Amino acid sequence: MRKEKKGKKMRMLWGFIYVGTFILVFAVSAVIKMTYNPLSSKTSVDWSDSVGHIYTDMMYGEEDANKFDLYVPADNTKETYGLVVYLHAGGFTSGDKQDDADMLKWLCSKGYVAAGINYTLRDDAHPNASVYSQSLEIKDSIPAVVKEAEKLGYKLDRMAVSGGSAGGTLALLYAYRDADTSPIPVKMVFEAVGPSSFYPEDWTPYGLDKNPEAAANLFSIMSGNEITTDMLGTENYDKAVKDISAFMWVNENTVPTLAAYGVYDKVCPFKTTRHLINALKENNVPHDYIEFPHSGHGLQNDNKFYAQYLDKIEEYLDTYMAN
Repeated sequence: MRKEKKGKKMRMLWGFIYVGTFILVFAVSAVIKMTYNPLSSKTSVDWSDSVGHIYTDMMYGEEDANKFDLYVPADNTKETYGLVVYLHAGGFTSGDKQDDADMLKWLCSKGYVAAGINYTLRDDAHPNASVYSQSLEIKDSIPAVVKEAEKLGYKLDRMAVSGGSAGGTLALLYAYRDADTSPIPVKMVFEAVGPSSFYPEDWTPYGLDKNPEAAANLFSIMSGNEITTDMLGTENYDKAVKDISAFMWVNENTVPTLAAYGVYDKVCPFKTTRHLINALKENNVPHDYIEFPHSGHGLQNDNKFYAQYLDKIEEYLDTYMAN
């Protein structure tokens, strides 16, 4: 009996260690992703009032993190505008909308209203935050973003949503799971290295394929649902993680998708990618998948493919966000 209890405690301890390691590695790698861009010159903008204006820290909810920044074009003469939302990286535990200022300025310079949105991070002050709760905050933020833009004189009638890493996950969830409730039509999604599935057998860099307790603990935290080891591999597990598993929401009406992933990614394990790409193919969803053959989470070793990804972003915006 004592040996059983000791063994259970050890399994729980290792589970928490794996969870802590995941959060640490994900956050550190997200910082690398945010600070390294091999082709930053392609998205750099000589920002001035002749390009646009920035309105910061506008509120969309009651929590401290419920704030967004709006980047609006200097040209306010159009009848309608497209909105592009870009969600920040940070492993669901760190990061800020300000980290994507260059990307948001670039999008605004192309004539879009751009929005960077913060969400409540999982940290010591917010131990109950989860990927699910964060996705709900993003869902709640969009009506406020649209309302504030219209107050400023920019009527919005279409939108794209995007992000990197954790932000990529949240972007996919909004585009696939919540598009039907959006105050304006979602036309497309583009994202890089965002986890879209949570099967333990795919998360081998964290050893979750060999440690059911660690898998149950980690995905309980991420989903906001209690997951036990006996649920793994069952329909009940699928139900428990569906609200954070973007690929499970793909259907024939899913919006066009541009996705980029690194073959050597150990933060968002590369094996998780196949579920998303297969779902897009099986449902005949217009999509482009750009694989970075020499890169990990930062996509930093394949400048050719990074340039291709940026070119595809412009192509998608021109095709699906045209007035």
